[in-house]
Amino acid sequence: MGVSPGEDAYSIPFLARLLHSLPHLNVTFHQVNNSFDPESPVYLESLGILGSIPAAWLILTLLVLLIYLLTRCCDRKPRPSRSISALKVSLAIVSVLCCAAVGLGLYGNDDLHNGVMQLLQQGKQVDLLVSKIRNQTEAIERQLRLQAKDQLQTLEDIFDEPVADMTLYKEAKDYLERTKGNNTMAADAAADIRRPLIGLDLMPKVAMGEKVEAIRWPLTMAILSVLLILCVILLVGVARHSRCALIAFSVCGLLAVIASYLMASVYLASSVALGDLCIAPDKFIEDQASTELSKEILRYYTSCERARANPFTQRLREAKTTIENMRSNLNSLKQPAMSLFKGKLLETKFSSLNNEVNSADIIVTTLTTLVDCRALHTHYLRGARALCNVGLLGLTLMLVSTILAGLLLTALVWVDSHTWIYIRKRKDYHQVNENDPYLPPPQASQAIAARTLQRSQGSSYPPDTPPPSYTAALMHNRMHASAPPPPHEAHSL
Repeated sequence: MGVSPGEDAYSIPFLARLLHSLPHLNVTFHQVNNSFDPESPVYLESLGILGSIPAAWLILTLLVLLIYLLTRCCDRKPRPSRSISALKVSLAIVSVLCCAAVGLGLYGNDDLHNGVMQLLQQGKQVDLLVSKIRNQTEAIERQLRLQAKDQLQTLEDIFDEPVADMTLYKEAKDYLERTKGNNTMAADAAADIRRPLIGLDLMPKVAMGEKVEAIRWPLTMAILSVLLILCVILLVGVARHSRCALIAFSVCGLLAVIASYLMASVYLASSVALGDLCIAPDKFIEDQASTELSKEILRYYTSCERARANPFTQRLREAKTTIENMRSNLNSLKQPAMSLFKGKLLETKFSSLNNEVNSADIIVTTLTTLVDCRALHTHYLRGARALCNVGLLGLTLMLVSTILAGLLLTALVWVDSHTWIYIRKRKDYHQVNENDPYLPPPQASQAIAARTLQRSQGSSYPPDTPPPSYTAALMHNRMHASAPPPPHEAHSL
């Protein structure tokens, strides 16, 4: 009937063991129980302390960035173009790496979504199977308590009429009482099977999980897409030498760093909690089950071991046996009843009663297959593996992605704030190229300047006097030529 543990059993994933081994500490830094227990304040406190590690790193990062920006915002010293080019190349490389880290988060988000949806789908299948068992037991009770009991009551009313043969009457009456007793016992056995399953309703939790996942998945995709867009804006700004794009990334990059580390806090606490759950999911199911559903029943379906007996087998056997006895008693009752009460159309009543008994027998046979552990255990394994293998891997990838994205975005903000300071929209002054082909060479300029200086020194005109006309210059030269030479000093004496 069952499945041995070696054939198809749940195995704990490596990631679950790794995350489960992380220290679970309380506020006094003492080790606490690391078993998954979302209702324990101490356990939730340990998860909160683990989740505060990325938040503490975020505070330290923001403090360091603030100190750096305060020291660099007033630095106006020019830098050679070669150093600025190196900064831009560094920005481009780190931006591409950051895009890869965010892409890893997108892949992990898709894996987590697939794992959660597969778990919810298997939960629907389990709820459908349990609903079938409840419906089958209700059908047995309806067949026996309502229809068969009404027909037996009709026969009992007929037996109240006077008869001629009391010996045969007592024999027939005994068979009728046995049939009524077997009918009640079979109906009670079906009710005992259904009673523990009444409180087992997974659809509200499945519906809640679908609503949460319908919000979580697109929201995470939107946040990661925004981070990708920021990296693309930075790449465009580096390629186009855009000061505005770099300044915009410096502002938005700080918000992206905060978002990355906050998501890392949530993902770290969630991944550790999921790892603790995946260590022993059957124990958590037993703790969350209703009081009417015994742990023995849950262990039977979660383990499905050969050595463990089906908890519903005894009641099924009772139902099967009592229905067989009921059929036998009806066959024994039919002949004497028809002999005692002729003309009462008992043939039709016995035929209808046999049909009800046969229908109940078929339902019991179907119910025996439904309550077997193999079908429900298969759904349990698929759901556990989807959550603890696919889902836990996706959540771990998202954790790694947010941590890498936070570190890379911090480096981008640091390098970007160091780069845009030295990018100017306009040059402060315009330098003239001395080798302009429309200007004379430097040597010729110096010679022309020297000759101009000599002429200005040899002329009798004052330096501020405008140059004379051609006629005035000619008359000036003739007057100097006709003037007598200056007297000699001796003559003067």
